[in-house]
This record gives sequence, C-alpha cells and structure tokens, in this order.
Amino acid sequence: MAGLLERYFELRELGTDVRTELLAGLTTFLTMSYIVFVNPSILADAGLPAAGVTAATCLAAAAGSLGMGLWARRPIALAPGMGINAYFTYGVVLGMGVPWQTALGAVFVSGAVFLLLTGVGVRQRLLEAIPPQLYQATAAGIGLFLALIGLRNAGLIQASEATLVTLGDLGAPATLLSIGGLLAIAAMLAWGVRAAMLLGILGATAAAVGAGVAHWQPGSFDFTALGETVFALDIADALELGLLEIIFVFLFVDFFDSVGTILAVATRAGMVDEDGKIPRIGRMLTVDASATMVGALAGTSTTTCYIESAAGVAVGGRSGLTAVVVGLLFLLALPLAPLIGLIPAAATAPALILVGSMMAASLREIDWDDVSVSVPAFLILLTIPLTYSIANGLAIGFLAHDALQILTGRGGRVPWMTHGLAALFLARFIWLATG
Repeated sequence: MAGLLERYFELRELGTDVRTELLAGLTTFLTMSYIVFVNPSILADAGLPAAGVTAATCLAAAAGSLGMGLWARRPIALAPGMGINAYFTYGVVLGMGVPWQTALGAVFVSGAVFLLLTGVGVRQRLLEAIPPQLYQATAAGIGLFLALIGLRNAGLIQASEATLVTLGDLGAPATLLSIGGLLAIAAMLAWGVRAAMLLGILGATAAAVGAGVAHWQPGSFDFTALGETVFALDIADALELGLLEIIFVFLFVDFFDSVGTILAVATRAGMVDEDGKIPRIGRMLTVDASATMVGALAGTSTTTCYIESAAGVAVGGRSGLTAVVVGLLFLLALPLAPLIGLIPAAATAPALILVGSMMAASLREIDWDDVSVSVPAFLILLTIPLTYSIANGLAIGFLAHDALQILTGRGGRVPWMTHGLAALFLARFIWLATG
C-alpha cells in the first residue's frame, strides 16, 4: 500500500514520505477544523438549519480536499470560505432580502461560471499574468494575515478605537496558554521536531482542558439533518437579472482569494517552476470551482482553497496525499463534530503565528532596489492583513504594479492580459465605491 501511495503521489520525487504527508494532513485539518462550527453559526443567521449546514460544511470540505488530493495531487485543502459566508448572510440574505435558497443558487451559478472560465483557460491565463515577484509578496502578506489571526485568537492583540489594535490581556488564561504553546512549538522546530505543530496543538488542547479554558458541550450528530439543506438551492431565481451583481461578487472574491492562497502555498511548497508557472494549475482551479458547486448543492456558501493549508506544508506536506488526509478527516468530522469542538482557538493560534513567520521568508526573493516592484510588493504585504482580505491586497498591489510599469515607460513590455487584469481590479474598486 505504501508503495502504491508513493508512486501515485510522487512522494520520492517531491522529497516526502507517507508519514510526513499523514502528519501534514492532520496538522492542516486541526488548524482549519474551526470552520465546522463557525460556518454553521454564521449561515444560521440567514435562516439555514445549523445542523444541515454542519453536514454540508463537512461534505463540501471533504469533496474539495479529496478532489484536490486525488486529481490535482496538491497539498491544498478546501472548505467553505470565511468572509464570503458573512457576505452571503449579512449582505445578500439579510441586507438585500434574498431567500437563502436563492442565494445558494447564486453560489452554484458562480461556481459553474468559474468552471467554464477554467475550461477555456481564462483563469489560468489571468493567474499567469501576475508577475512572479508579486507571488512572493502575496505569500508573505498572507503570512502576516495568518499571524494577525493567530495573535487575535491568542488574545495577544485586541481591537482599539484609538489605535485600531492594541495589546491584549496578557494575564488571561487563554493568552498564557497560547504564549506557552508558541514557545513550545518554536523550541521543537528549532530542535528539528517534524511533528512540532501537531504536538503543540494537541499539548495546548490538553492544557486547556486541564485549566478549564476549553469549553466543550458533548452532543451527537443526526445524519438526517443534511436533508434540511441538500438540493434546497433555487437556481432559477438566482439567474434573474437583479442577482447578477451578487453572482459577480461571489465569482470575484472566490477567484482572487483562491488565487492568493494557491500562490502562497505553491510558493511555500516549492511548486512554482523556473518560468514562474504552477504545474497542474488548471486542475487545481477546476477542483476549486467544482467544490463550490458541490457545496451549494449540499447547502453551504462558497467553498474555496484554505490558507491554513500552509500549516501542513510547513511540516513537510508536498503532495496530494496531504489533502486526501484532510478530506477523510472532514468525513470523520460528521459524526465526531462535537469532539472537534474541544480544540480551542488558543491552541491553534500559535501554529498560525509560526506559519506566518515562515511564509515571510519569501520576501528575500523580491528586488527591493527596484521601486516599480518593491512598492507594489510592500502594498500587498500591508493591505492583505490590514484590509483583512487577500483579494483586496492582491488587487491594490497589482494595480500599483501596472500603473508604475506604464509611468516608467515599460507598459509596452507588459502582457496585455496583465493590463486587462489591472482594469478588472480597477473596475471592482469603482463598483465598490459607487455601489
């Protein structure tokens, strides 16, 4: 069996092995398992049955991750996306009064359009239009984004009206737990312990239970709950002219969030070739689009590539076997969902912070002496975490890069697709400003 897995997933060529891939998959799953509980809580506000959304979340994540692992053979996991689920609930259903069934139909249509654009090569060409050095900035910017989330979950930083963010309560039990976990994982990494992330998360969870920080309410899952959301979508109403704007937003945000995640994880995993291209990118994007459609059919908002995949890559995950493990664990999460709730955010926060620090290493690849490159890269680095959006950061940096190329007389050497993508980003910001 091990030999079959090694051949199919090309483990030897990628410098990994079955044990490492299993460890990477488990680490990725633990860092993103929060979605099993957070997604239903958000979509429940839109009127969707929480139990049904829980099942749909697990199934969409399992289908997307298994597809990515078995077909695209890349270590990137998928699940319903954060941010876009909030737009689904508070922007579309509650803000515009659209029935949740129709909103699910819009999600399905956006996935179908994505699949079409991927099939004709448009998405791949758009991705290739992004200059290689902006890949590095995107990876580092997402690293800061992850670190920001980790610091918040750890309680090390908190919101402030005067300064936006400020130091949190360092005496809080959860914060002390995260600080201890951070130091423990960092020390193990320094000693070369490959399972440092996983051991740190599990150790912090055990400490949280002992200290009473982990709040867990045992329960059971009813498989029939899926019947409340599966095939409940209304595609016909979603195709009405008035909902095209909603479909476009789902389409746009998913595309650039996925692109940013793929760029960051691919860069960290060494999947970018000498020409700055990512092999099998067409398959990766096809899986992403298909997972969105599957998720909508099951009863959840847009499914997308997860940046937490970088946690698995950080411990050595390089092949699709990592994503397969994540997919299988999400299937197991259906009946075990109450148990997963035992892992507190304070236990996974140190892993996010340390993964962020590792991803910042890509900044060394940027030519900081070339202002036409360094300024856009710096803007990406800052705006991804500060706007809390991969899509916004990538858009601002890309627009700055294209404008500087034109202003310095190098616009003619830029591929037309790059200019087209900049125009698309500009149109998005104009639409946001006037919408």
